[in-house]
Amino acid sequence: MSRLDVKGSPYLFIAPFFVLFGVFGLFPLLYTVWVSLHEWSLIGGNEGFIGLDNYVRLATDAKFWLALYNTLGIFLIAVVPQLLLALTLADVLNRRIRGQSAFRMTLILPYITSIAALAIVFSQLFGSEFGLINQALGYLGFDPINWRGDKYFSWVAIAVMIDWRWTGYNALIYLAAMQAVPKDVYEAASLDGASRLRQFFQITIPMLRPTIIFTVIISTIGQMQLFTEPAIFDTGGNMAGGTQGQFQTVMMLVFQEAFRYGNYGYGSAIAWVLFVLVVVLGLVNTLISSRIKGA
Repeated sequence: MSRLDVKGSPYLFIAPFFVLFGVFGLFPLLYTVWVSLHEWSLIGGNEGFIGLDNYVRLATDAKFWLALYNTLGIFLIAVVPQLLLALTLADVLNRRIRGQSAFRMTLILPYITSIAALAIVFSQLFGSEFGLINQALGYLGFDPINWRGDKYFSWVAIAVMIDWRWTGYNALIYLAAMQAVPKDVYEAASLDGASRLRQFFQITIPMLRPTIIFTVIISTIGQMQLFTEPAIFDTGGNMAGGTQGQFQTVMMLVFQEAFRYGNYGYGSAIAWVLFVLVVVLGLVNTLISSRIKGA
């Protein structure tokens, strides 16, 4: 019994996670593959096996390629500034400043803010007619911006929402990594005459390289599944991403096809293609990261 306890108890401790993951994660994932191979509707249910027809349709669907283009575009203009700003904030908060603990606590506030509050605040900021940003532009003599009607301005607005919500979260991750860097390294660099800026680029960033790689990979996975911010920005509530689909993401298209149009088979096919894209991008990030570590 003692040997059984030693060898078997670790498996019992981790079993709840794997049971829950199997029921609520793995089974739905595999079942989605089955659904994607069928004509499956909300009312009729399974209407017959159609093989890869949903995937063939997907390859020629202009809406899917537009949604993928929007997702990648928002990803590029949101993630790069977000991680750079998070790294800068973490470096500032790693220094001795007044109210350091209070500033650190405020970094997490956007992450825990309710979605309803997020929708109200940014709808007031980016309103086309009476938005606060357009009013400020009017006072400066600029024409108002159609934030939801213009493709690239809508991307910028959504990117601002993403960065406001997630920059502090990544900054705390970087800050935790900076706390693990030995202070002796900075003291030796200061004695050698290295400025704060030089210490940041030659000590902080190289020491944080594994953490930076981690946040890049996690941000890539998260942004490819972008849904909440553009769904809030879409005031119509139909997940169309504007009148011309100018900011509809792939996840919004999945939701629209499956839950608005009732095309569960086609929606499942889109979801699986997105899953494959996320895996491919994750592997590319891992390959690049391994080469950076080797260098």
